[in-house]
Amino acid sequence: MKFKRLISCGLIGIMAASLLAGCGSGSGDSGETATTEDGKIQIEYWYSGGKTAVDVLTNMIEEFNESQDTYEVVGTTQADYTETYEKLQAGIAGDNAPDVALIDVDKARNLSDKNLIADINPYVEADSEFDREDYLDVFYDQGLDEDGKLFAFPAYGTTQVLYYNIAAFEEAGIDPASIKTWQDLAAAAEKMTSSDGSFVGWEPMWGYKNLVDAVFSNGGSLLSEDGTEVLINSEEWVEVWESFRQWIHDDGIMKIHSGGQGWEYWYNTIDDVLQNKAGGYTGSSGDQADLDFSIVAAMEQPGWGENPSYPTAEVLQNVMLEGSTDEEKQGVYEFMKFMTSPEKQAEWSMETGYVAVRQSTQDVEKFKTYTEENPQALVPFQQATHASILPEDPTGGKIYDALEIACDQVEIENVPAQEALDEAQATAQAALDEVNGN
Repeated sequence: MKFKRLISCGLIGIMAASLLAGCGSGSGDSGETATTEDGKIQIEYWYSGGKTAVDVLTNMIEEFNESQDTYEVVGTTQADYTETYEKLQAGIAGDNAPDVALIDVDKARNLSDKNLIADINPYVEADSEFDREDYLDVFYDQGLDEDGKLFAFPAYGTTQVLYYNIAAFEEAGIDPASIKTWQDLAAAAEKMTSSDGSFVGWEPMWGYKNLVDAVFSNGGSLLSEDGTEVLINSEEWVEVWESFRQWIHDDGIMKIHSGGQGWEYWYNTIDDVLQNKAGGYTGSSGDQADLDFSIVAAMEQPGWGENPSYPTAEVLQNVMLEGSTDEEKQGVYEFMKFMTSPEKQAEWSMETGYVAVRQSTQDVEKFKTYTEENPQALVPFQQATHASILPEDPTGGKIYDALEIACDQVEIENVPAQEALDEAQATAQAALDEVNGN
C-alpha cells in the first residue's frame, strides 16, 4: 500500500468519532493488564496495507503467538493508514486504544508530540541482543525526535525505483546500465516514444514525491538550514520541475495518469508498462508483488546531472501506546523485535517487495537464494542504503499541500515550473512564518 496524505481531525470530531469508530478492546488507561482466557497477556494491534501485506502481517502475528507462551497479539485490520490514525485518536480519547499500531512517520510524530505514545528507548537499552548498527539509518532515525526519544520502531521501508519494459529497452538498443542521470532516462524515453503517440517512453508516477526525489538528487533542499526559509522555488527545484514539464507537455516523451478512484491512476500506470504501451515507470518498491518480471526489470533512481542519486526512503512504523500497562508494553516490544528479526524481514521483503529495515537480512539464506533468482528484490534495498529522509513539514503539512497543488499545475495543467513554485513558495512561507511567530 502506498502512502496517503494525513487527514487531520479536531478534538471534537475525535470525541464524536470515538462512539462510532469500532475500536479494539485494548486496555486503554484502565491500568489493568488485558489477558486471554488461558492467562496470556493480550496485545491489541491495529494495522493496514494492501491485500498481500495484510496477509503477510496476519501470518506473522500467528507465528509470533505460536513462538512463545507469554503474549498473544490480536490483530485488527483497518482500511488504510489514515483510518488507522483517525480510529487511534478516537480510541485514545475514549480510553479504548490498542497497545500497538502501524502508522507512517507524520502520524507517529504527531502522537509523540502529544505524549500519547511511549519512548521505546528503555526497552532497546534493556535488551542485550539489540543491535542498533544492523538497522538502516534512513529507517531507524525517522523514529527519533530531536531530544533522542525513540517514539516509533521501524517495521518496513519503501522507496520509489524505476521499473522498465525489458523488450522496449532491447528493441531501442538501450542498456539499462547506461542510465546514470535523469537526463539519460529522458534521452532513452525520446528514443522509445513512437511518432503516433501509441507508445510513450516513460511514465513518472503522479504526485510531488517523484519530483522531490529528483530535486534532492539535484542538491535541492526543502528548508534553509536555520528552518526559517522555504526553498521550493530555488534554482534546483525549478530546473527539475521545469524539465519534467517539458518532457511531459512539450516533448511528449513522458506522461502521467491522474485522478480516478483510489489507486486507479497507479494501476493504470503499471498496466501501460505491462501491456507494452510504455517504456517504464517510476513506482513503489511495494509494486513488486503486482509486477510480472518476465516483462519488466528494476533499477535504482539515477542522479541529476553531475549530482549523485539521493531519493527519499520512507518507513512504516510501529508505535507503542502510552496508555498500555508495563506488561503490555513489554509484549509490544517483543512483537516489534520479532517482526524485525532478519528472518521475518526477509519473508516480508520477498512476499511484498517492501524494503527490509536490517542489513543482516541479506545474510538470510532464503533471501540470498531468492534475490539471486529475483535480482529486482535487492534494488529498493540497495537504494535505501544511500537514500534521504523526506523532511518533516514544520507547518503540519501546509508546505507539502502547496507542493501538491504546484505539482498538478506542472504535470497536468502545463503551468511553467517557476510560476507554480513561486506561488507554492509564497503560500508555504506564510505558513512557516506563522509557525515561527514572524
